[in-house]
Amino acid sequence: MIARSGLAHTSVVGPGDDAAVLSLAGGLLVAGTDLLVDGHHFRRDWAGPTDIGHRAAAANLADIAAMGAVPTGLLVGLAMPGGLPIAWVDDLYEGLREECQPFGAAVIGGDVVESQTLVIAVTALGDMKGARPVTRDGARPGHRVAIAGRLGYAAAGLAVLGRGFRSPGSVVAAYRRPEVPYLAGPQAAVLGASAMCDVSDGLLRDAGTLADASAARIVLDVTAFAVPDVLRDVGRAMNVDPLTWIFTGGDDHALLACFPPDVDLPAPWRVVGRVEEGAGVVVAGIPDEGRELAGSGFAHWG
Repeated sequence: MIARSGLAHTSVVGPGDDAAVLSLAGGLLVAGTDLLVDGHHFRRDWAGPTDIGHRAAAANLADIAAMGAVPTGLLVGLAMPGGLPIAWVDDLYEGLREECQPFGAAVIGGDVVESQTLVIAVTALGDMKGARPVTRDGARPGHRVAIAGRLGYAAAGLAVLGRGFRSPGSVVAAYRRPEVPYLAGPQAAVLGASAMCDVSDGLLRDAGTLADASAARIVLDVTAFAVPDVLRDVGRAMNVDPLTWIFTGGDDHALLACFPPDVDLPAPWRVVGRVEEGAGVVVAGIPDEGRELAGSGFAHWG
């Protein structure tokens, strides 16, 4: 416990989840942070500054929603080359603010320093609104696995941009400005979700994170994942199975959660699998076999 200026707070959820949770006198404060590095997490020739602002905000606000909290604000640290135009910075902050607006959050502060490399550091804050935090370790055998949000769109957009194209516009836009189901996170907390995370590194990798934390096996039913026409068309043009993008692509920031079997799931949640005894992730419904695919996806370090 840390006491400062008469205000005491206790860590309820520490490192290792989507965000930290602090118990304050007035409730539970949720906080998470991310770094985005130019040329690694974004490219200025693939997305404009407003788009990059949306991406940076979404990556952090999704972590808050994945704890079951309502996002309330962003703190932004910007390390930037001296020659970066002020207009570019203004547009970046406009994207950050726009991503916050639908649920009443705001950019509430931060810092700017000079650096040879452009780095955006975002800290997101949220309020549990009286609900309990939904961590990664609560999935139990018999629970259902559900998804809210899109999968595979941003990965398809990244593939398109990587080939030097700018269409189809819908997948490129998904890469530039993710459509995150923010309010589905607090909804899941109220419904009694037992475990949850956002899909930032690929469904298989993030499902594996939930499975490991919960000491259980997650079984995903491939037949529950309809392939949108646009992903099928892009996959055909690039000779890529679009299910690869759906199961291993990141950056859409869909929410992945587990629920007890007696919970009636409303939209936008859809059941895509189940929790069993065991370990790891299995994709069932692939012709002739289920396959162990845990570990597929994007690793930030390794």
